[in-house]
Amino acid sequence: METKILDVREMTEETLRRAQALCEPEAMAAVDAAMEKIREAAAVLRQGGLVAFPTETVYGLGADAFNADAAARIYEAKGRPSDNPMIVHIARASDLSRLTTKLTPDIVRLADEYWPGPLTMILSKREEIPARTTGGLSTVGVRLPDSPVAIELIRLAGMPVAAPSANLSGSPSPTKAEHVIADLSGRVDVILAGPDSSIGIESTVVDMTVDPPQVLRPGVITADDLSQTLGRPVAADIAPASESAAPRAPGMKYRHYAPKAEMIVIEGSQTLVRAEISRLKLLNEQIGRHVGIMLFEERAYTEAAHDFYSMLRDMDESGVDLILAGALAADDGLGFAVMNRMMKAAGYQIVRV
Repeated sequence: METKILDVREMTEETLRRAQALCEPEAMAAVDAAMEKIREAAAVLRQGGLVAFPTETVYGLGADAFNADAAARIYEAKGRPSDNPMIVHIARASDLSRLTTKLTPDIVRLADEYWPGPLTMILSKREEIPARTTGGLSTVGVRLPDSPVAIELIRLAGMPVAAPSANLSGSPSPTKAEHVIADLSGRVDVILAGPDSSIGIESTVVDMTVDPPQVLRPGVITADDLSQTLGRPVAADIAPASESAAPRAPGMKYRHYAPKAEMIVIEGSQTLVRAEISRLKLLNEQIGRHVGIMLFEERAYTEAAHDFYSMLRDMDESGVDLILAGALAADDGLGFAVMNRMMKAAGYQIVRV
C-alpha cells in the first residue's frame, strides 16, 4: 500500500488565532492550505480508509467508528489484539448522543470541564457501534481531542472516528509525525504530519458506567481532579487485566509502550538512584552492552510526560541494549501517570535502592 503523507504542521492554535482573530494574510493562507489537506484525509475516512493524525496526547490512527471493516483494518495495520478496545473521537460534545443513550449529570459535568482535552469517558454504547470498534464490549470510550487538526478532520469526515495510538502494537506511542511514518508507512492510506503532541502521554480513561467512577488509565487529568469536579470520590483500578479477561480500556492487558531494549526502573532517593544507575551502567558496559539513561530532574513531571515516548524511540534508533530509568515520585498525579507507562515499558522490572 502507498501511504500519502500530507504536511499540516502549520495548523496550530497560534496560526488559527492569527488567521481568525488578527486576519493575518500569511496565517490565513497557511490555514487554508492545511484545511485542503485535511479535507482530502476526511474523504479517505468516509471511503473506509485509515488516516493517522495528531492530537495533543499522542498521534492516533483513525477510521470510521461505525464501519466494522474499517475498524478491522486498524487492528490489522497495527497488529493489535482484536479484544483491545479503541477510543472513539468526536468533534463536538453534542456528538455524544450518536454513541450512547445514557447521559448522566456527571458525564455532562466532566465533558463541560475537560473537553476538548485529554479525558476519555467509558460509556454504555449504542447498538449501532460495531463490536470491532469496542473490542466486543458493551461500552465505548469517547474523547473530544484538543487539537485543531484532529477536530477539523473529524468534523469534515462527518462521523465519530475510532483511533488508538498510531504505532505498531506494543511499541512506544508516537508523539511526532516521523514516529508514525516509521511505524505505519505502507500500512495506512494517509498520514497527516502535524505538530508534535504537546502532552506526550495518552488520555486519562475514566469508567462512567460504574459507581463510583473508576480511573482505568491515569493521565494528566488525575483522579483527584475528577473527584473535585464531581464533588465525590473517584476510584482507581489500573491493575492489568488477566489473560482470560477482556480489557475494559486500552493498555490494561497487553504489553504496551515497550522499547526494543531491555528496560529497568530504579526507585529511591535521587542520590541513590543516580549512584545505582552509574553502577549498573558500568557493569553492563564491561560486558559489551550499549546502555541508555533516562533520568529526569526531580519533580519535572510535565517534561517527563512530554519526552518519555520520544526518548524511548531515540534509544531504539541508537541501538541501545539496556535502558536504566529513574523512577518518578508517584505521589504526584502526573508523576503517577508517567510511572504507569514506565513500568509497563520495563515489563515491571524494578530495582529499589
